[in-house]
Amino acid sequence: MTEPDDIDTEAGPEAATAETATSEMPEAPEEAPEAGEASEAEVSAGGDEGAQPAEAEHTELDRAMHLRMLEALLFAAAEPLDEATLKSRLPKDADIGALLTDLEALYQPRGVNLVKVGGKWAMRTASDLAFLLRKETIDQRRLSRAGIETLAIVAYHQPVTRAEIEEIRGVGVSKGTLDLLLEIGWVRPRGRRRTPGRPVTYGTTEAFLQHFGMDRVGDLPGMDELKAAGLLDSSVPAGFAVPSPSDALSPDEDPLDEADLADLLAPRDDEG
Repeated sequence: MTEPDDIDTEAGPEAATAETATSEMPEAPEEAPEAGEASEAEVSAGGDEGAQPAEAEHTELDRAMHLRMLEALLFAAAEPLDEATLKSRLPKDADIGALLTDLEALYQPRGVNLVKVGGKWAMRTASDLAFLLRKETIDQRRLSRAGIETLAIVAYHQPVTRAEIEEIRGVGVSKGTLDLLLEIGWVRPRGRRRTPGRPVTYGTTEAFLQHFGMDRVGDLPGMDELKAAGLLDSSVPAGFAVPSPSDALSPDEDPLDEADLADLLAPRDDEG
């Protein structure tokens, strides 16, 4: 039998022994990472854990900045702002609803509060501190003689028309006189007389009663009180009597509707 060409017959038993030893030698274990070195998996895991706090911190910083921006907008606004306007001025990722809630809670115990008025947001002085900004002034208006006489006629003869006022006074009543009494709030249009032309009737207001310390128009001074105060001559004509005014509509008087009342009280620049 012919031996294969690739067998070295001269190597002898030493070569066979060496080959056997080599095949039986175990493989060397993988080198363990040195101290201070982390495996790739550990590095990856540690990186994810470190990224979460960093991301949360970044989110908090953005929220704090959004809150500052919202605060600046509300402080600088000349009028209340709605949420759509505020949202348009803030970054797209800003949660306007949550930010407003946080800012409202932040300012709640302070001297300035964030309040919602008419569906819009604005900074306002705390209601319990409003007295610090209140300034009371007395607007003194001196009624003319014609004004005093007209007021007295309306008070005692209500309901009374303008023509009836002029008849009692004996002179015409300027529109300015009635306008002033209406502006002060002591006289009001109360109805229309059921006569041709349907003239407006006038009467006094609740503000008139409060100013003069009366509960109702029936508490107006009578003849004896007017004489005692020197406002009525002691020698009055026979049959003279002080009228008895009433807040109730008279039988020949119709109430004013809202449209008619608004038209009567509307300012007219073309009239003096």
